[in-house]
Amino acid sequence: MTRPTQTTASTCCYCGVGCGVLIEHDGETIHGVQGDPAHPANYGRLCSKGSTLHLTGDLAARALYPELRLGKGLARTRTDWDSALDHAANVFAATIREHGPDSVAFYISGQLLTEDYYAFNKLARALVGTNNIDSNSRLCMSSAVVGYKRSLGADAPPCSYEDIEQSDCLLIAGSNMAYAHPVLFRRLEAAKARRPDMKVIVVDPRRTDTCELADLHLAILPGTDVALLHGILHILLWEGWIDRAFIDAHTEGFDALKKLVRDYTPAAVADICGISVDNLQLCAELIGKAPSFLSLWCMGLNQSSAGSAKNSALINLHLATGQIGRVGAGPFSLTGQPNAMGGRETGSLSNLLPGHREAGNAEHRSEVASYWGVEQLPETTGLSAIELFEAVRVGKIKALWIACTNPAQSMPDQNKIHEALAACPFVVVQEAFFTTETCRYADLLLPAASWGEKEGSVTNSERRISHVRRAVPAPAEARPDWAIVCDFARRLEPQLRPGLPSLFDFSNPAALFEEYKQLTAGRDLDLSGISHALLDDLGPQQWPFPAGAVSGTPRLYGEGVFPTASGRAQFVADPYRAAQEKREARYSLTLNTGRLRDQWHGMSRTGTAAQLFGHVEEATLSLHPDELQRRRLASGDLVKLRSRRGSLILPVQADDSIRPGQAFLPMHWGDRFLKGLGTNVLTLPACDPLSKQPELKHAGVEVDKVELPWQLFALIEGEVQERFEALRPLFESFAYASLTLTGRERPALLVKAASAVAPEAELLARIDALLGLTAGPVLAYDDPRRTVGKRVRIEDGRITAIRLAGETAARDWLKALWSEGTADAELRRWLLAPLSTPPGNAGACNSKTVCSCMNVSDAAIRTGIERGLDLDGLKQELKCGTSCGSCVPEIKRLLARAPA
Repeated sequence: MTRPTQTTASTCCYCGVGCGVLIEHDGETIHGVQGDPAHPANYGRLCSKGSTLHLTGDLAARALYPELRLGKGLARTRTDWDSALDHAANVFAATIREHGPDSVAFYISGQLLTEDYYAFNKLARALVGTNNIDSNSRLCMSSAVVGYKRSLGADAPPCSYEDIEQSDCLLIAGSNMAYAHPVLFRRLEAAKARRPDMKVIVVDPRRTDTCELADLHLAILPGTDVALLHGILHILLWEGWIDRAFIDAHTEGFDALKKLVRDYTPAAVADICGISVDNLQLCAELIGKAPSFLSLWCMGLNQSSAGSAKNSALINLHLATGQIGRVGAGPFSLTGQPNAMGGRETGSLSNLLPGHREAGNAEHRSEVASYWGVEQLPETTGLSAIELFEAVRVGKIKALWIACTNPAQSMPDQNKIHEALAACPFVVVQEAFFTTETCRYADLLLPAASWGEKEGSVTNSERRISHVRRAVPAPAEARPDWAIVCDFARRLEPQLRPGLPSLFDFSNPAALFEEYKQLTAGRDLDLSGISHALLDDLGPQQWPFPAGAVSGTPRLYGEGVFPTASGRAQFVADPYRAAQEKREARYSLTLNTGRLRDQWHGMSRTGTAAQLFGHVEEATLSLHPDELQRRRLASGDLVKLRSRRGSLILPVQADDSIRPGQAFLPMHWGDRFLKGLGTNVLTLPACDPLSKQPELKHAGVEVDKVELPWQLFALIEGEVQERFEALRPLFESFAYASLTLTGRERPALLVKAASAVAPEAELLARIDALLGLTAGPVLAYDDPRRTVGKRVRIEDGRITAIRLAGETAARDWLKALWSEGTADAELRRWLLAPLSTPPGNAGACNSKTVCSCMNVSDAAIRTGIERGLDLDGLKQELKCGTSCGSCVPEIKRLLARAPA
C-alpha cells in the first residue's frame, strides 16, 4: 500500500545561508524537496545543490552499522552499539589515565547541529578535561571570528540578508558568491535589476560568475588584499570621504591606522596589487560617496596567512566611513557551512567556550565550570586543527574522535594528514558516509544520522536560528550525533568521575538546547528567549533574543556602542605582508583553490548524485591560454602539478578568467575521485598567527607535461556506489586515475586512467569483470601487439557499458551515444572503430550540462541562440535559469559570444 505523502519543514545542509526547505516524504523515504516560501533566508529559492538533496546520500554510500577493528592491519567488522561504545570508552579512559587528558582530541564539523556541538564541547572540556577540540570551521571562518572580535569586540556579523537588497554599494571580496552562496546572489541580482544605480564591486584574482554582475572588477594579484584595502582608505582620507564625527564618538586607534596607510599611495598599491590607479580611485570613490556601503566576503580573505589582517582592514573601511549599524551597511562575512555559526556560539574551536567565551580567560572558565557543576575546566590551551593533526602525527595525541568531517580530504598538506591518521593508535570516525577518505583510517566507525533524519537547530550567516526537524528515521542503526556523544559520555563517566551524577542526562535535542542557551544569557549573543517551541511558533529568529523578547535583532551596533572594554570599536593597523609562498623559478605559478557550482566541500554527499557532475565532470587544472602556449600544452593534455609538498597528475584546460602566472583547481577533489590524495596534497599548512586558519588559497606550484600514452576510458551504468568501491582500489597502479559519476535518469560510473605502459592483462580482466564486460551481449576487439582492447555492452538496443583501453579516440561520442540511449544495428559496426568523430550525427552531442536543475545542455542553449532566442526566450522555451538561476551568468556569456 502506498504511504501518504507528508511535508516537513527543515533547512538545507550546505552553505551558511540557512535556506528553509520543505521535505516531501512518506515517513520512511524522502521523495523530494522544495524551497520554503515562508523562510526569511531564501523565500522559496534553492540552489542546484539544495534542490537535489533528495537525490544525494545514496544508501549504498551510507554507514549503516557500527564497525570495529582491533588492529591496524585488520579489516573492520560489524559490531553492536553497546560493544562499540564500551570499547571506545575503555580505550579513551585508559589513554587518559596513562597519558593525561590532552592525549586525546576531538575534531568536529560545521555540518553538525548546535545541540551536537554543545554535547561534544561538554564531553571534551567538562568530562575528559581537555581543550583539544577543534572544528573544520577553523579552515573557513576563524579569521572572520578574529576580525570581528578585534575590531568590534564580539564574533557577531552585524547585518541581515535584507541589507544586500537595500545597500547602495556592495563590495564582494574573495567570494565567488554566485557559486558559493547562490541564493543570496539571486537576491542581489534581483535588487540590482530593480535599482540599476546600485554599485557592485568584486575583488577577486579570477573573473568568476560573480563578476558578471559587477560594475567594477578588481583582479588583484593573489594575497594582496590588505594593501588594496589600505590603499582605499588612503584615498578616502585624502578625499575627505570619511565620517569624522563617527570616528571621534565611537572608535579608537584611528591615528595609528592613519599613520600606517599614509604610505599606501595609489601608485604603490596599484603596483602591489597589479591593478590600475584609475580602478583603485574609482573603487574608493564608489565606496566613499555611497549613502550605504556593505561588504561581503568569504574564503578569499579568510584562508590566508594574513586572514585576520584582511578582515580587520576591511572592517576599518566601515568604521572610517561610519557605515555600520544601519540599513544596507556593514561588514558581513558569508559563512562557509550550514552551522559554522552555531559552532562558534557553542565554543567549538579550541580557543573558545560556550556563549562567546574564551578558553584562555580564567573568569570565563570559572563561569562555565560552575554552570556545568564541575570543579574546573582545563587551563592548557587547546590545539587548533593544524596543530592537532601534527600532534597526532608525532604521537602526542593517541586517541582521536572525528565527527562529520573529512580531514583526509580537506586539510592542507595531505601527505602529513594521511601519515598522522595511519599512525594514530585509536581513531573513531562518526560519519554518515563510509565512502569518505577519512573512514579508511577508522578503527571504530560509528554510523551517524544525516540531513532529514535528525532534529536540532542551526544558526546562519545573519545570526538567524532555525529549527531543523526530522522527516524520516535514519537508516539501519545510524543514530543522531548528539545521541552518540551522550551515550559514549555516560559510559566514560564511571571511569573518569565515579559515583557522581551524570552530566549527560539528555533525552532529546531540545533538552540540550535548553541547557546550552542559559550560557548565552546576558552576553552579546543572548538567545535565552529562544526554544525549539518558540521557533516552531514564530519561525526562525535572529539573536540576540533575550528572555522576554518578542522578535529577533536584525542589525547590531545601531547606537554606536560596541562590546569592547571601552564600548568603542577598534581600528586595527596591521601592515600588508605577502603570502607565505611567492612565485619563483622552481614554482613559477600561484595556485588558487575554490568551489564548483554544483559540488560542496569534499563531495561526501553531493558526490553521490550523478547529475551534479553534469556541469563539471572531472578534476581539471585551469591555466590562462598564454600559459598553455608558453608551455606547449593543449587543453586536455595530462600534466604533473607539483608543489613543495606533493603532486598530482590531471588534465589541463585553457581559462582566460585567470591571469598568466596563476592556476586554479577546485577544492573538492580528494583521493576518492582523483588518485594522488587530491587538491590539498598541494596546499600548505602555514597559518594566520591569530586565527590559526591555514593558507589554503595560495601555493607555489609548477606544471610539467607528462607522457602517458596508454589510456583507459570506462563507463558502466547502475549500482554506481558499489562499483565505485570495488573499482577504485584497482587504479592505484595507474599514474593518473579519475573516477566520477555521469548521467541523470541512468546514473553511471565514469573512469579515466592513464599510464606509461599497459597494465598486466590480469588487472584489465579484473576491471572488465567489475564492468560486466566478460560475458553476455558484448562487442569486443583486441590487438595484443598494440595493447589495444575495446568492449561495448549492448542491452535492449542501447549501450550499458564501455571500456576502451590503449586507444580511446571514440570515447566522447560513445559516451554521448550511451546518454542518448540508442545504438541501432547500423551503428554497431562503428562502435569499436578508432574514430574521434562519430559516423553521421550519431552521438554528436556530448556537451556539458549548463542548467543542472532543468537538465539543459550547452548545445541546446547554443542552438536556441542560433535561432534568435534571447535570455527570456531561452528561459521560456528551454526553462534554463528558471529554478535556482545559478546558470544565468553562463547563459549570458554564451549570448554575448554569439555572432551579431
